[in-house]
Amino acid sequence: MPNPRIAALLSFVFNGLGQIYNGEIKKGLTLIFLSGVSLLILIIGAIFLFYFIKTLPPISFLVWGVCLFFFGLTGMIIIGIYSISDAYNKAKKIIENYERQD
Repeated sequence: MPNPRIAALLSFVFNGLGQIYNGEIKKGLTLIFLSGVSLLILIIGAIFLFYFIKTLPPISFLVWGVCLFFFGLTGMIIIGIYSISDAYNKAKKIIENYERQD
């Protein structure tokens, strides 16, 4: 039986681990992939910002850097909150379904 607190804690540590703990392997791997994509977007945005600060290229580097950075950060936050709440709620439902069967 999954423990909802452990599932939420695992998803807090790394998005998708709580889903894998609950037995939802495909959903967990999808969340890990989406977290990785969001992190990559955030890093690319940070590189654009760093490059703008160091060399002062056209203003478009600043605009792209800020947009990519905040898009990646927002994606990571949304995926993180979803991952934690979904892992917790799914573990509770698994326990409730098990108790109903008895």
